[in-house]
Amino acid sequence: MTQQDHRSGRLIKAPENFIDSEGVRTVFREGKAGRRDFVRGAFAAAVAGAAAPAVLAQGNPVPAAGGDPHILELPAHTKGLGQAVATDGYGKPSQYESNVQRRPSPGLTQTAQSSVSFAPLQSLFGIVTPSGLHFERHHQGWWDVDPSKHRLMLNGSDDSLMKKPLVFTVDEIMRLPSVSRFHFIECGANTGMEWGNVAVPTCQYTHGMLSCSEFTGVPLKILLDMAGADYKRGRFVLAEGADGSSMTRTIPMELVESGEVLVAYGQNGEMLRPENGYPLRLVVPGVQGVSWVKYLRRIEVGDKPYATKDEAVHYIDLMPDGLHRQYSNTQEIKSVITTPSGGQVLLDKGYYQISGLAWSGRGKVKRVDVSVDGGRNWKTARLQGPVMDKCLTRFSLDWAWDGKPTLMQSRAMDETGHVQPNYKQLRAVRGSRSIYHNNAIQSWLVQESGEVKNVQLS
Repeated sequence: MTQQDHRSGRLIKAPENFIDSEGVRTVFREGKAGRRDFVRGAFAAAVAGAAAPAVLAQGNPVPAAGGDPHILELPAHTKGLGQAVATDGYGKPSQYESNVQRRPSPGLTQTAQSSVSFAPLQSLFGIVTPSGLHFERHHQGWWDVDPSKHRLMLNGSDDSLMKKPLVFTVDEIMRLPSVSRFHFIECGANTGMEWGNVAVPTCQYTHGMLSCSEFTGVPLKILLDMAGADYKRGRFVLAEGADGSSMTRTIPMELVESGEVLVAYGQNGEMLRPENGYPLRLVVPGVQGVSWVKYLRRIEVGDKPYATKDEAVHYIDLMPDGLHRQYSNTQEIKSVITTPSGGQVLLDKGYYQISGLAWSGRGKVKRVDVSVDGGRNWKTARLQGPVMDKCLTRFSLDWAWDGKPTLMQSRAMDETGHVQPNYKQLRAVRGSRSIYHNNAIQSWLVQESGEVKNVQLS
């Protein structure tokens, strides 16, 4: 790089709150009338507002003649007495970071209970998602369940599949030998709105049904061993949640036998949050999030898949021949550049650090390549350690922007040899009418103005 290249460029964050509750209602009205440009218009207005001179001056101050007053004049917090210790019994983020929130997608669902919120990936660092920013997917709303009254039941689909059906309290589970592991969880519908064409503007909405945490709990196999499960005949388990949607999912027994499936009560060093399944949830690493059943109340051992409502009607893949592919649970190799990404604005030429996330439901991420010319040439990115099994991996690459339009992409490979496909490759196998399991390469266009937009390359 030249000396000019090393000068760090400035960047405006993407406007996360570009639409409010009234705007959501307007989306529904406009959509029913056949007019679908409202979201794009709202986002364009938000970007224009974010680029206003006052905002730029606040976010990127330019030293005044004679020196920077923010250095020369001591601020109040340097001269005064701060707030008392433990003013808030449970800590919270700075008021200056209040815009970093998980958010629902405008017009995505008709009810607030059967809905989803997206994690602000473009505003996060490392690989761990703070519990308060973890994405949500609910089918009947969330509950704050009394742990003293919650029970986990284990039984067989017939008496021969489990010698000793058991019932556990939360306290009893927490007394058993536990493990703590870092894993990503991704909704099977993440990036689903992008199957046909570009639908949403920012990384939060394209890929934000994704989070990564340290989960603490008891391997499900320990509980099944205690109950005397028949592993020869019982090759599947049914996990059932306690919320009103009666979420039930089939889990192959080989995943349980490996010891990786957990009955979890802890997340990021504390108890699960209510939105994340408090007091118990299933953790099924590498498998789509719907199988990580929240408010877990029952495990049943069976000799065949259960074909429950959320396995026979939902979370299935529509194939080009019109048939549906069922039980395609594994989240395939995938990545996304989070900076620069949609909605952000580059203010200067010069040095930037391209940064993003990669993950695979088949194991560890082995390599991530980055292209700044639409996939014609690729450079291998740095992987930030630790690189863990079925966990988010942070990657980065040095880049000097010359002010010209740039097409950015990332392409990941996992330890099993699977390589992330582009849209042409994916659609050749899956078509363009699906909802679930879109792991295509994401493209961001950095325009000459510095604005970053979501685009697709065919």
